[in-house]
Amino acid sequence: MAVRRSDTLGRMTERGVLEVLLGDVVRLRRPHPCGSREWLVDRLGADIGLRCTGCGRHVLLERRALERRLIEFARRGDPAVTRAVHHLSPAAST
Repeated sequence: MAVRRSDTLGRMTERGVLEVLLGDVVRLRRPHPCGSREWLVDRLGADIGLRCTGCGRHVLLERRALERRLIEFARRGDPAVTRAVHHLSPAAST
């Protein structure tokens, strides 16, 4: 039986958006090759910038990929910092 496109769109919008803040430290399912599971969020947008807390390696992950791989937040960042940085960015003013 075929699934209607409108049915799949409905299911996607029911899930809430994961609030990710600058400075969050997240634990992911698989460890990095250096052995660390914790990553610092240092960039927000369509792609999320993560820096390994073990070795300092920087990677970009799509937001959906981060949501799938996330186990928990080890520490939460400051919402005021996230708002201030987003407010000052050139893309936010257009």
